[in-house]
Amino acid sequence: MLVLGGARTIGELAAAEQVRAPTMTRIARALEEEGLVEREPDPDDGRRVRLSATAKGKRVLWRGRERRIERLAELLGRLSAEDVATIRAAAELVEAALAE
Repeated sequence: MLVLGGARTIGELAAAEQVRAPTMTRIARALEEEGLVEREPDPDDGRRVRLSATAKGKRVLWRGRERRIERLAELLGRLSAEDVATIRAAAELVEAALAE
């Protein structure tokens, strides 16, 4: 969320991930300890902080995404053309449903 959506408060992250704020605080602390996120002052409210992805955090996300895409391509490459067409049709149905 921080890589693609930009800096967020703990409350915003907790709501987006459907967890309570204390849970997100623990997650954020662990990510910060790993150097994946950093805290910055909230420009609208000096009492709050916003979390943003570090360069390392962005690299980790993109590398993981690339690996998942490569693995999916490998698995799809093993399927028949008919099976791939079925998956494509299903994906289009899901995409249409999400667009509503």
